[in-house]
Amino acid sequence: MPVSLRIPEAVKKRVARRAQAQQTTAHAFMLDAIHEKLVAEEARAAFHGEARRRLARMKRSGTGIPAKLVFDYLLARARGRKPARPRTRKIA
Repeated sequence: MPVSLRIPEAVKKRVARRAQAQQTTAHAFMLDAIHEKLVAEEARAAFHGEARRRLARMKRSGTGIPAKLVFDYLLARARGRKPARPRTRKIA
């Protein structure tokens, strides 16, 4: 499927400079940029999908871990401690 992009001159010049600095072509540089954006967006979509599934499961089960306990746990880990993992409980 052929694709045609209209790129402003200022952007073309910037792409050309970066491509030359990386010893590649402007075309290859743009393909890499598109690929990187796709990978990032696919990861973001997967993350949000997983979050929606987990929220639905939490709502169905009525259990979860209060945010304060999660943050306390993560802060303790960041400080080098080894706290017990917080347990799920009924959410009101």
